[in-house]
Amino acid sequence: MTPPAGSPADDRATAAERFPQQFARTRRFSLGVPRQFTVSPDGERVLFVRGTSGTDPVSRLWLYENGAERMLADPVGPDFADEAPGEVPPAELARRERAGETSSGVVSYATDAAARLVAFALRGALWVVRTDGGAPRRISTAGPVVDPRPSPDGSLIAYVSGGALHTVRTDGAAGRVLAVPEGEHVTYGLSDYVSQESIGRSRGYWWSPRGDGLLVARVDTAGVRRRYISDPAAPERPPRAVPYPAAGTPNAEVTLRLVRVSGEGTDVRLPPAAGAGHPEGAWTDRAFEYVVTAGWDSVGPLVSVQTRDQRSVQVLEVDERTGATRPVHVSHDTAWVSLRPGTPLRLPSGAPAVSARPGGDTQGLDIGGVETPPGLQVREVLGAAGARVYFTACEEPTETHVWSYATDAPEEGFVRVSGTPGVHTASAGGPTVVLDSRTPDGHTVTVLRAGVPVGRIAVLAEEPLVTPRPLELSLGKRELRSRLYLPSWHRPGDGPLPVLLSPYAGHGMQVVLKVRTWWTAVAQWFAEQGFAVLVTDGRGTPGRGEAWEKAVHGDRLTAVLDDQTDALHAAAELHPDLDLTRVAMRGWSFSGYLAAAAVLRRPEVFHAAIAGAASIDRRLYDTHWEERFLGHPEVFPLRYTRSSLLAEAGALVRPLMLVHGLADDNVAVAHTLRFSAALLAAGRPHTVLPLSGAGHLVSQERAASGLLLLERDFLRKSLGL
Repeated sequence: MTPPAGSPADDRATAAERFPQQFARTRRFSLGVPRQFTVSPDGERVLFVRGTSGTDPVSRLWLYENGAERMLADPVGPDFADEAPGEVPPAELARRERAGETSSGVVSYATDAAARLVAFALRGALWVVRTDGGAPRRISTAGPVVDPRPSPDGSLIAYVSGGALHTVRTDGAAGRVLAVPEGEHVTYGLSDYVSQESIGRSRGYWWSPRGDGLLVARVDTAGVRRRYISDPAAPERPPRAVPYPAAGTPNAEVTLRLVRVSGEGTDVRLPPAAGAGHPEGAWTDRAFEYVVTAGWDSVGPLVSVQTRDQRSVQVLEVDERTGATRPVHVSHDTAWVSLRPGTPLRLPSGAPAVSARPGGDTQGLDIGGVETPPGLQVREVLGAAGARVYFTACEEPTETHVWSYATDAPEEGFVRVSGTPGVHTASAGGPTVVLDSRTPDGHTVTVLRAGVPVGRIAVLAEEPLVTPRPLELSLGKRELRSRLYLPSWHRPGDGPLPVLLSPYAGHGMQVVLKVRTWWTAVAQWFAEQGFAVLVTDGRGTPGRGEAWEKAVHGDRLTAVLDDQTDALHAAAELHPDLDLTRVAMRGWSFSGYLAAAAVLRRPEVFHAAIAGAASIDRRLYDTHWEERFLGHPEVFPLRYTRSSLLAEAGALVRPLMLVHGLADDNVAVAHTLRFSAALLAAGRPHTVLPLSGAGHLVSQERAASGLLLLERDFLRKSLGL
């Protein structure tokens, strides 16, 4: 059924036709969104980056002060007009790819302790600007700059160039190199691939509070196997080598060094392996191969390390004079120790805030010996302002709220800062909290002072041309949180609708949330094309406790696919217009892998699939991510076989479209090419859509727009719509 011409529903349909271009032009509605907030310790200033509109791809540096916004640095403005364009260093490009950064300009920055001096890199050049006035100034450096960071007192700026760690005075004088790579595969001050992509540690050095030294990561990738990524559409360009540690292969060697600005250095003596208490198993690797977090506060350096098998984590205090370490907190788990972002955080008393399990299954927090209540699932520690610790947590998995706990006023208990249903996060300094809120009504950023709203930071993102209208569902015996999107013009009893499942369903990410964001708009757009779109978060996704998240241990697919199937049938019982004879699944990355598995393993349920950037062969994915679930492939070969799809190619009897960016260095295009070859060898017809020049995130406007339309047409044809 289609809406009648000239009706309001017809107007909505016309707007929906323009949606793919808008989706691509706005980079998934990310342009114009303020982000990377820094609140000064006195709470008077808030720094952030944002473009000037919902279609402006150039990020600027902004200051919010005294209730007003002021631009501090405009990369396309007159202050930069005389600068010759430079190349963005490869290490910075890799960092942006890991962060999913789609804009250009000032995409990151760092400040001194008072948030008065700001440093940033622009096309490899080092720039500084002060928040109390004056134009941006360029500072001469030894080479192209990556990750510049001022010392706490603002007198020096550290940066990485050519894999070496340098410092320079803010007047451009007295440049010196503090750590020089000993070989071509060694860097100082940068993070390695696994730490950025799978662990979440993007930084590679940290200033001491006094500004007299730095804690520096040394990364040696000599033993890591290389992958070579080229652009077949530009065969004259040489391939780039990526040190990528696939499951079961050697990791980068990551160590730490204490370096004084005067030049002296001391190696941090990290423990080589876990001791008593480490869980045994068929595969036990006690070596501390992963540096999970690092930092340097007023008490001293603080580091956490994780074993190769991920079943032990130690939080270590570091003696800044000798490099000796002492464990202050130890965690073990028979599956894997979950890493809570923002932990450990050291309190003014010197005690750490670390992950805890109040009530057993709850993923909670221990704040200086006080545990969060059972049932409050802690997602991330945001930081501290004085003695007050801020963190995000959820009681209901479709919402995430900002909470606080004051260690100097324990009688207050745990206080929820955000109120409106949605997903909230925050940055804090002094009495000021910047509350970043995504709700069903949209996206807002509110400045609170002493808990009272005093202003807003503008969100300039475009409003989607389609308005999401999800029905909130809790399906089946596992109360699977789901959203059902129906065409705006459809009424119950109008007739059967083909069903499109569009989940993520993988570890570490939820999409069934009380928010209005890009993926809810895409789901509604597909609904306007004539589908009933069902989105479900099942086992393995966060927010519902340890057992729920770790139900995928040893098997990446069975529980996840069961939950999608159960949700589909439960939704059809509630909404008889869902046509179970015409069901498809689409997805990207993990959900692309899931979509391919759906038509291979459940062809009686799923009648077509679109698998984008699908991680078909789990042996090709990185060590930290894949070994977390499946262990070492030499010890558990059957787990990898059971969770990989290459051997099942001959089972394909349904239409399948494979899509992959040829420059993807996260999920290598080899996944799709090998799967396609196996399908071809088995005589199974399928469609392959290669995206030239695209990485894991498809950001090119024409490709992103055209992809949605091609997906729609493939699904319509495959399901007979």
